[in-house]
Amino acid sequence: MAFSRVSPFRYGSLSSLIPYVSSPSSLSPQVRTFTLSASISTPHPSPPSLLTASPKASDRWRPMCLYYTQGKCTKMDDPTHLETFNHNCSRELQVNAANFQHLQSQHLDFFLVLDLEGKIEILEFPVLMINAKTMDVVDLFHRFVRPSEMSEQRINEYIEGKYGKLGVDRVWHDTAIPFMEVIQQFEAWLTQHHLWTKEMGGSLDQAAFVTCGNWDLKTKVPQQCKVSKMKLPPYFMEWINLKDVYLNFYKRRATGMMTMMKELRIPLLGSHHLGIDDTKNIARVLQRMLADGALLQITARRNADSPENVEFLFKNRIR
Repeated sequence: MAFSRVSPFRYGSLSSLIPYVSSPSSLSPQVRTFTLSASISTPHPSPPSLLTASPKASDRWRPMCLYYTQGKCTKMDDPTHLETFNHNCSRELQVNAANFQHLQSQHLDFFLVLDLEGKIEILEFPVLMINAKTMDVVDLFHRFVRPSEMSEQRINEYIEGKYGKLGVDRVWHDTAIPFMEVIQQFEAWLTQHHLWTKEMGGSLDQAAFVTCGNWDLKTKVPQQCKVSKMKLPPYFMEWINLKDVYLNFYKRRATGMMTMMKELRIPLLGSHHLGIDDTKNIARVLQRMLADGALLQITARRNADSPENVEFLFKNRIR
């Protein structure tokens, strides 16, 4: 199958279809469990295209409603809006683990696929919760993040340069909240899923973050915590760098998400560098690796007494 890309959808060109939201109270976290259907019928080894549902006319690719991912869509009763935007992030991630014979028994119950956006400050915080045994999407947490140390003029320039070309700058301005609020809502989401409790503190319970590289959790989250004048949350102490697992499992080096997708012949869906789309594409790589028999283990861990020091647990790793 040729490596192809679905053209990014210009959200801004359909402004009449996008709900305008003015009430910040509707940003409270919601638990949404997606119903997945069986979509794979051929045992391993299987063509990469079978990791996703066969396309139908009614199932054509559509951009996610980014108000919906943040619990703020007000047009769920508008047929035109529902026809234009996708409201189910599991659509491109439907698999049936029962049809794969090479699945390994994982040490964890859930993988939290994370891919941050924003080089100066974090602008987008998306997390997909994947069941380690079934490969199903369990839930999604997605928030746009408003910088805390920039002038409004600088923020506008920053967002126009980052999200303007993707046509999602209006959604960002309508919904973005400070990083500290994002973390508070994320912790409520983790608690609702019984993955972590504030009273117990410490690491996640039978779950681990999965990132494409070490930058997100080694570098960016600690930087943002300092900027936001908050302590580094304890659940960011360890993670799985998918690039290191890929290197050790397939015995070949992949420098990033695009390289892994190209080598595994998984077509890119959505817009590269839109965090929610990148997170979904990384999750598709994760699903393929699980289907091929990969065992995902922690690849990096912070020193509890000195969190700035990180130990890398794989001898062979991407540097």
